[in-house]
Amino acid sequence: MSGRAGGLLRESLHRRRGEFLRLTGWSLVQAVPAALSGWMVARAVDDGFLADRTGKGLAWLVALAGAVMVGAWATRRVTLGLSAVVEPLRDELVTLVTSGTLNRSAQAGRPVDTGGVARLTEHVEIAREAYGAVVMFVQGFVVTAAGVLLGLAALDPALLVFVLPPLVLGLALFAGALRAMAGRQRDVVLADERIAESTSAVTGGLRDVAACGAEDLVQRRAGERIDAAAKATRALARMTAVRTVSLGIGGWLPLVLILAGAPWLVQRGVSAGAVLGAVTYVSRGLQPALQGLVQVLGGSGLWLLVTLSRIAEAAERTTPDTTGTADAPRGHPGTVPPGGFGGVELRGVTFGYARSAEPVVDGLDLVLRPGEHLAVVGPSGAGKSTLASLVAGVLEPQAGRIRLDGVPVRALGTGTPTRHRVLIPQEAYVFDGTLWENLTYLAPDATAAQVDAAVDAVGARPLVARLGGYDVPADPRELSAGERQLVALVRSYLPPARLVLLDEATCHLDPASEARAEEAFARRPGTLLVCAHRISSALRADRVLVLDGTGTALGTHEELLAGSALYRDLVGHWEVTEPSRAAGSPSAAQSPPTAQRPPTAQRPPDPNVTASRTPGRS
Repeated sequence: MSGRAGGLLRESLHRRRGEFLRLTGWSLVQAVPAALSGWMVARAVDDGFLADRTGKGLAWLVALAGAVMVGAWATRRVTLGLSAVVEPLRDELVTLVTSGTLNRSAQAGRPVDTGGVARLTEHVEIAREAYGAVVMFVQGFVVTAAGVLLGLAALDPALLVFVLPPLVLGLALFAGALRAMAGRQRDVVLADERIAESTSAVTGGLRDVAACGAEDLVQRRAGERIDAAAKATRALARMTAVRTVSLGIGGWLPLVLILAGAPWLVQRGVSAGAVLGAVTYVSRGLQPALQGLVQVLGGSGLWLLVTLSRIAEAAERTTPDTTGTADAPRGHPGTVPPGGFGGVELRGVTFGYARSAEPVVDGLDLVLRPGEHLAVVGPSGAGKSTLASLVAGVLEPQAGRIRLDGVPVRALGTGTPTRHRVLIPQEAYVFDGTLWENLTYLAPDATAAQVDAAVDAVGARPLVARLGGYDVPADPRELSAGERQLVALVRSYLPPARLVLLDEATCHLDPASEARAEEAFARRPGTLLVCAHRISSALRADRVLVLDGTGTALGTHEELLAGSALYRDLVGHWEVTEPSRAAGSPSAAQSPPTAQRPPTAQRPPDPNVTASRTPGRS
């Protein structure tokens, strides 16, 4: 960590040696009061007040006030000169962050991670402020300590015996603990980042968390990260005790030793003015400078090391190794749905996003048999995702009822929610953790054989091989949209849900991969509802529900081709815009050959499957 941060700082200082030297020159002028204060006080006491020359004593004090004014003027110049050193570093860090982020995005072929950019730019601002504080206080301490030690030697070299050893000991103790303190500070920063990342992921997936009934699991994992952050903060707080001890040894012990040794010093010939001057040097010069150094290095300095290290790590991060194979036993996931078979019933369901707006779903009646495979199609904005959310229980209808195996779907949030239903959205989410943790998120007790069988069924084996196995980190920033969907599909395939809802959950997959995933869920026990992204999804379904906003149509592919003008238009649109659809897909003008349709698609219409307006507009 310190190597990366030190390299960035050394490069920055090397490029601006002239500005840094000018800043050092003004810092020497700034240290004039500290260097002269003790000596002037000694002269005012010995040559003035104790020699019954009050005017001369006052003159020395006036001269000290003038030195303070010079120091104040130099402080202003130091503050102005500091920007010439600090601001260029900020510009370099911003360039480093943006270049690294854009390069990673270009290599991976994905949009820029705006959340990561925001966190890194926040690090840049922290580094900028911390760097300015560190430069000012470290340089100020060096010149002040040098002036104080020279002033003490000018008064009487014996005074150095009371000041120099404890100062060196205090600095050595603090420097020895600085690396450990930096490690504790890094733990705090990483813990805060993990909380921010998990919070962002949960916020973007609240619908899916609620649909899958994973509230308790999400709460527990978020609590674990919060506890880890609290633990890291407490560990850092304990290390701050070292700062207090270092300051006590280096700043306060010399003062105590001078006062305790004053009789011996006077007996040895050291004047009272010199003793008082030494007290002034320590209390008004060395002690404040040391306190500022310890506080800044123990606070801003640690933040500077950690943030520069994080920025350097982000800039150096490359795409993951694409070699390696998975090695896990094969088996079959236990996906027999307990307590029911997935029958769905909607009666008079109406829903709108505002009471004054036109309902998205209006008076819908729909009955799906257990094990039924339904595809929902319609133009954008027709209500496909809304219907999926209603059936999953994420949204509550304004009128009507929705039941799963005779139980109101919104009453299924207790017990083991993933026994009931799983909703997979279009934008699948992957959290930071191993691939195994991501795949078993909804089935933590799944065996290796079950996970392996689910991976093979859905078609995610190439992804597992590319990442190098189940135990490697699954960084969501390093996965494509299609790969994230494969992870979500396997994750949802594992738990024994009676109802699975795919809300365009395969839209980022190629047609062949989409077909494999959908067919895997169709073979799986339970009911399947697919918001179709391609016409091939409708061809694989037992029934197709057409949503139009103002009406619905329900039937087989052949029935809808004959009776729904909208469905014919949709099929024609799909065939024009997606010429590379799955091989063997029929044209809109003819029914598909039997060999290209799953056997279940050849059954006659089911009278228990109805809609509010069937089949549609001819």
